[in-house]
Amino acid sequence: MILGITQFLHHTFIATASSLILAASQKSTSTLTVTILGLQNQNSQICLRVYANEQGFPLSDQSEVHSECTETTKNSATMKIPNLKLGTYAVSVVDDRNRDYQLNRNILGIPQEGFGISNNPQVSVVTGLPKFQDASFLLRENQTIDITMKYSLDS
Repeated sequence: MILGITQFLHHTFIATASSLILAASQKSTSTLTVTILGLQNQNSQICLRVYANEQGFPLSDQSEVHSECTETTKNSATMKIPNLKLGTYAVSVVDDRNRDYQLNRNILGIPQEGFGISNNPQVSVVTGLPKFQDASFLLRENQTIDITMKYSLDS
């Protein structure tokens, strides 16, 4: 009788542990939805990059885990990035008017195209480019973030 109960408990434990592992593995990724607001060019290409760490953020593709461009005809756009592993990310967006897949800047490094960064940090001559830590967020489940485009530096 004791052996029967022990075997029952052992099998119940194994089944419960297997269910928990399966549930955890099914939720190891999420969808990030990025809503881009304040677009000034309503016939433009919007390019987005998702970064997993500070390497290359926000201008190069060094730690990029996802990038894509989409055409827009409105003053806002929504882009969905499915199957992102749970973790910390930052996003940069460019209103790529000349469709060269980069943020064009003048000789002083000041952007000549619209740009946006997750958490909408201040970007000015004084602050310079935002740091990954100022733009990053923790993705733990399906999530939507809003990025407001800038067409000039903050004062």
